[in-house]
Amino acid sequence: MIETLLPPAVVAVEAFDDVPGEAPFPGEEDLIATAVEGRRREFITARRCAREALQTFGHPGAPIRPGPRREPRWPAGMTGSITHCTGYRAAAVARTTDISLLGIDAEPNRPLPEGVAGQITVPGEPEMLDRLAGTHPGTNWGRLLFSAKESVYKAWFPVTRRWLGFEEARLAIDPDAGTFVATLLVDGARIDGAPPLTVLAGRFLVDRGLVLTAVLAR
Repeated sequence: MIETLLPPAVVAVEAFDDVPGEAPFPGEEDLIATAVEGRRREFITARRCAREALQTFGHPGAPIRPGPRREPRWPAGMTGSITHCTGYRAAAVARTTDISLLGIDAEPNRPLPEGVAGQITVPGEPEMLDRLAGTHPGTNWGRLLFSAKESVYKAWFPVTRRWLGFEEARLAIDPDAGTFVATLLVDGARIDGAPPLTVLAGRFLVDRGLVLTAVLAR
């Protein structure tokens, strides 16, 4: 499903279940040595999806180690993103010559836990979510906003190396087009010298009980 949100330059691999008894990839065992079984399963499957996507570009299977913010470290010349939630795991990768930043996220299409919406919204967003709930009731829009901001952060961090809080981006969601735009409320200076980030655009899909979001820039 996630591939429908992405251009041909991006390769995505997804899975809706895990392989019983699958062992961690060599070199990643320590990353989940103390994890509970559910966390082990999602980690193993999501990393396998990432390796399958990388192999499309000719990269042999190798450990995908985390960086300082637990972000995946990709081979030189590649960018990507990994996501997992109950019943879904996915990874998307691309060459940096084609895509400069990339973030994906998946969430269950269920209401956010009590009190979370107030922690992730900025002025104007609660009213937008209320309007969307009235006109398009089949989607949990608070959950979609959460997922979209997660995708924004995953795209943002590798090119800025800075944290981006939920309160540091304002979303405008177009429910009919299946798109959203995040206006960044902080300095978007990039470490590669490219023009600062001011807005990031993304797409979303709601299907099979899931909310999927993707953000990218060329």
